[in-house]
Amino acid sequence: MHKSMSSWLLIGGVIALALGPLMVLQGHQFGATDGNFVTAIEENHPNYQPWFKPVIKDSGPEVQTFLFAAQAGIGAGVAGYILGLYKGRSERREKNEQ
Repeated sequence: MHKSMSSWLLIGGVIALALGPLMVLQGHQFGATDGNFVTAIEENHPNYQPWFKPVIKDSGPEVQTFLFAAQAGIGAGVAGYILGLYKGRSERREKNEQ
């Protein structure tokens, strides 16, 4: 298969994976998993008392969005570093073999 054809198939796959869930869940509200767990626990066990209180008080959706974005950025940075490291090693190995 040609290199350009495989690139277009890869791009199409990424687009399908990104847009697929949005098309299937059209009109549904996305919610946080923590909120769903709290609701389920309160319904099934109304006398439940938490074992401890959160260290950081919830400051609102802006803080949650920032923390999620920070985690994603750190994860992407680590993944990019590792991929670059292995790519550089393989290129150096190929250069030394020539």
